Amino acid sequence: MEDLAATHLPALITDLAFILGTAGITTLIFKKLKQPLVLGYILAGLLVGPNFTFLPSITDGKTIRVWGEIGVIFLLFNLGLEFSFKKLAKVGGTASITAITELLGMMILGFATGQLLEWDTINSMFLGGIMAISSTTIILRAFDELGVKTQKFTGVVFGVLIVEDLVAILLLVLLSTVAVSQQFGGEALLMAMLKLAFFLSIWFLGGIYLVPSFLRKASKLMNAETLLIISVALCLLMVVLASEAGFSPALGAFIMGSILAETVFSEKIEHLTKSVKDLFGAVFFVSVGMLINLATLADYIGPILLISGMLILGKCTFSTVGALISGQPLKQAIQVGLSLTQIGEFSFIIATLGVTLGVTSHYLYPIAVAVSALTTFTTPFLIRSAEPLANFLDQKLPHHWRTRINNYSTSAQAISNATDWQLVLRSFAQIIVTNSVILIGMILINTQYLGPLLTVTIANPLWGNLLTVFIALVLMSPFIYALSIRRIRTRAYSRLWRDKKYTRGPLLVLEIARILLALVFVGLLLDQLFSLQVALIIAAVLIGIIFPMLTQRLRKTYDRIERRFLTNLHARELENESPVKKILPWDAHLAEFRVSPESYFAGRTLIDLALRERFGINIARIERGRTIIPVPRGTEYLYPMDRITVIGTDEQLAEFKPHVEIEAPEMDMTFDQPDISLRQLTVDKKFPFLQQSIRDSGIREKTNGLVVGIERHGERILNPEPNTIFEPDDIVWLAGDTRLIKSIDS
Repeated sequence: MEDLAATHLPALITDLAFILGTAGITTLIFKKLKQPLVLGYILAGLLVGPNFTFLPSITDGKTIRVWGEIGVIFLLFNLGLEFSFKKLAKVGGTASITAITELLGMMILGFATGQLLEWDTINSMFLGGIMAISSTTIILRAFDELGVKTQKFTGVVFGVLIVEDLVAILLLVLLSTVAVSQQFGGEALLMAMLKLAFFLSIWFLGGIYLVPSFLRKASKLMNAETLLIISVALCLLMVVLASEAGFSPALGAFIMGSILAETVFSEKIEHLTKSVKDLFGAVFFVSVGMLINLATLADYIGPILLISGMLILGKCTFSTVGALISGQPLKQAIQVGLSLTQIGEFSFIIATLGVTLGVTSHYLYPIAVAVSALTTFTTPFLIRSAEPLANFLDQKLPHHWRTRINNYSTSAQAISNATDWQLVLRSFAQIIVTNSVILIGMILINTQYLGPLLTVTIANPLWGNLLTVFIALVLMSPFIYALSIRRIRTRAYSRLWRDKKYTRGPLLVLEIARILLALVFVGLLLDQLFSLQVALIIAAVLIGIIFPMLTQRLRKTYDRIERRFLTNLHARELENESPVKKILPWDAHLAEFRVSPESYFAGRTLIDLALRERFGINIARIERGRTIIPVPRGTEYLYPMDRITVIGTDEQLAEFKPHVEIEAPEMDMTFDQPDISLRQLTVDKKFPFLQQSIRDSGIREKTNGLVVGIERHGERILNPEPNTIFEPDDIVWLAGDTRLIKSIDS
């Protein structure tokens, strides 16, 4: 029977035991060496993979790769939870310009490097994508180790990483499209980008409108378990929708994560799914290592070194140039450039995509992993060398060059006001794009799904089509009203219409264009049932006569939809609203710290700490759980784990940080932990504290314990007073260190 039970043990369980056991050992070693755990997982994959013959290999590689794909889904889901589209809007021009310059430069350089190595077009394109994306994990670890996380240039780096995350998602989609279609023309890429932009918009708008409302209404019924289940279900549902639309599953996971990031549950969901992400993510990185062949690495050591050198030189150059163009001073631009000189998680995912689709050569994948390992080790040294290099260049550059860079940096940071026309065109674009995306989505859903379903159900094509059009028009009417009739209530529009008579013509053209566009959308829907001429006539009647008659009702409906969408979109800000304004001196900036329990700041008021006098910094706000204290008064206390927002210069923040964020000493697991137990002692002639009170006996100190109760003559004394005397035949209940209790009872 035992042999029979053993033969039925699934190979997956044996493989997982082997994989996770090996990964646990390698990650402990890498943790001790203070290296990224990702490299430990990859090494574990190499050890358990088929290309390493000194250890047993896993037997069910296909299932492990499926687990790895699930790992990618959860990695991207958690990345979406940390991403948030509003973060992208807030990174500003500096990070956007730097990121775009670096990404374009590195994709071109990567493609050119592939061509230089005489690789084919597909391999060169994938190499460009692999070389373009920096590693958030490695950069964060390097910043923590070097203690530079509070310096001003890191804000630009984090902004660049946010842009890179989004571009990496786009690259996954574009590379998939190109690889499958084998079409490299601009038309194919343009169509793929337009399709991606449309689906991203419709998913984002629909998701923000529906998902937070659902979670808010169901919050009273949800605990941690149900929230985890619902979050994972929403993630996988979006994965299925993305796959059905022809996109990668990773895109769907990222989109749902970014939608949930806008809800008040985002931090809790991120916490609940972290363990799931860590487990499946570990399996993914192990599966990455399983594909590495040491013989291939030895054969391609030349390309590995060349690509590593080109990556470091290219990222440093393009990022520095981009930061300079965006208006950063020379020193900060160089610090940004040298911080981004590595590749990591997304590069592995892009390389995995090529292997999964079967379009890249066998050597590209291990080369990407080797380049990542090399650049991981060089990153801390390059970040550390940024300041000396900036000082060296500052001394060697001609004086007029330095003057021009400083003048350009100052002028680039000046605040410019938008013109009335810019504001009006922005309003028109927002209305047209948003409502057009929604209307196109509704037309597709009604014509491709609802129409065929109703036609089959009713068994009469004419009535089925009529019912489809009726339902579609009812659903579309608020958005048609907003697109064509709703007034644009902005001061800029009023000023242009009232003050400048020559601007009324262009404004009328824009209004007419809105109405014509609405006619086109209604015509597209009706064209499914009637001829084009009849469809346009009906559309004109609807927009010209019927909709104006229903303006009041349509306006209320649209306003309610818009209000709900904006409430969901800004839910986190509304809950944690803070009036802290970023009106800072030129050299000062905001930084966040967590008050360590070991810090002597904990439990003291701001007046007592005198932070402004001692460090020159100011506390802008205190975040304590869900409570926000903006611009705290001097009588406010700091408590352990408070998150504080501080205003100061790089030097002031660097001096302040060691006092507030103190690393707790690692627990030494080698010493004997005290064994606490509840024991019963009988007071007899040998009892050392006979006829002594609890206080005078010192029993608490000698046992590290507590007298819980005394049983005397059948009566029980619970929590006896300190002056209680130990009498003969008492039974004493003592909670404390087992070893010390035994020493007094022996």
